[in-house]
Amino acid sequence: MATKESSRVKARATGQRASLKRVGTDAPQFFRLNIEVGNLDAGVAFYSKLLGMQGRRQGGSRCYFQCGPVTLSVLDVSSVRQPHAAPKALYFTVGNLEGAFERAKALGCLFAEDVHDSPGGGIVVRPWGERSFYAEDPWKNPLCFVEEGTVYRG
Repeated sequence: MATKESSRVKARATGQRASLKRVGTDAPQFFRLNIEVGNLDAGVAFYSKLLGMQGRRQGGSRCYFQCGPVTLSVLDVSSVRQPHAAPKALYFTVGNLEGAFERAKALGCLFAEDVHDSPGGGIVVRPWGERSFYAEDPWKNPLCFVEEGTVYRG
């Protein structure tokens, strides 16, 4: 037989779970990120090789790459202005970090600077535990590839 106290604790816990559930169902879901390039054909060729997949060309000088639940939109803005580089690195998780590294190396796009006192363009276990490497596309967009299973979630 449940006591009044255990009933109150259970009700509070159930209420908290229900409250979290309600908030979670209305939470915005990130689904697309635009990255600007100066030439769509060159951008599609670069990202197809780097990501190891083909994108889907779209109207409006763009190509979509399905990267899990988020779509990477490679957008050619050269008819209007010079592309703006992304302000921070775009992070990708991959099952085969060495394969992604070899593709980046073949493209000559490994990051040349250090990241937290380690080579950014080398496969390194970062101080926060992620095994990763950094790269940069021809339009100076910073990219990071992290091995699945090592992603730091805070």
